[in-house]
Amino acid sequence: MNLTKNIKHLVLVVILCSISIVNAQQAPQYTQYMYNTMTLNSGYTGTGGKLEATLLHRSQWVGLDGAPTSQSFSIQGKLKERIGVGLSAVNDKLGASNNIVVNANFAYELPLGYTTKLSLGLNAGLDILNIDWSKGSYSNNLDPIFNQNNKDVRPVLGIGAFMYGTKWYAGLSTQNLFNSEIYNDKDDIVTDRKSQYYAMAGYVFDLSRNLKFKPSILTKHVSGAPVTVDVSGNFLINEKFSLGAAYRYDDAVSALAGFHITKELFLGYAYDYSLTDLGDYNNGSHEIILKYSVFNSKKRALSPRFF
Repeated sequence: MNLTKNIKHLVLVVILCSISIVNAQQAPQYTQYMYNTMTLNSGYTGTGGKLEATLLHRSQWVGLDGAPTSQSFSIQGKLKERIGVGLSAVNDKLGASNNIVVNANFAYELPLGYTTKLSLGLNAGLDILNIDWSKGSYSNNLDPIFNQNNKDVRPVLGIGAFMYGTKWYAGLSTQNLFNSEIYNDKDDIVTDRKSQYYAMAGYVFDLSRNLKFKPSILTKHVSGAPVTVDVSGNFLINEKFSLGAAYRYDDAVSALAGFHITKELFLGYAYDYSLTDLGDYNNGSHEIILKYSVFNSKKRALSPRFF
């Protein structure tokens, strides 16, 4: 029984680490996307407050060798009344590959009503991909596929639109408009990077003076892969504690919890339980986020910490 499980485990590692042709290189996924919005939508830049800094770490499929791990950092704020600027960096590791994406963000905000605003964003930067086959173990070390490491730097250009009021938001975006392919010396495709598109929305319900509820949704689409849909619901209790759950269609269910250490500092955690066959070979996924926000008291006074 253990031998069969180990063989299946090895096959999964080979699939993760040793694919020479990748149909669609997708960006990292986040369960706590509602607290990490700028890394998905440049239009969000500067809308969160005077200053907002976010750190996130995600370990996916814990216990499975070569499984993805991701870290992201972002900082943003208002340069002028309608201009937001920011910087983000994402480090994504999967098996033998390591992908670093660094972006500078710019957004311009248009008032559409007394409380409704539309922020149009632009991000530009670099995508640095490094594939080092020496970090894996293979039955045939002489296979030429694993003797040629790959390293490439590619440009990144994305756009985003983020519309919001005091209790709701909706957005459309892509972090990169450029499609590109990387080949090895044998003219095999190593990675095929395609544009990934996001649509997001959320609303804050005031259930009582000390209890708020925010359902939210995020959809992701990339050519050659099925559409991914994330649905979540979070409660904010006494402006300090958040508890919630999420569902990623046909993939995972999640539990979320957070605590406002201070008015400005938020610590959040999410645990994903896989619903696919892969769930038999890992101990779930863990994600932790630390967010520091300084809010503008004149704007979005209602539930500012919820989006």
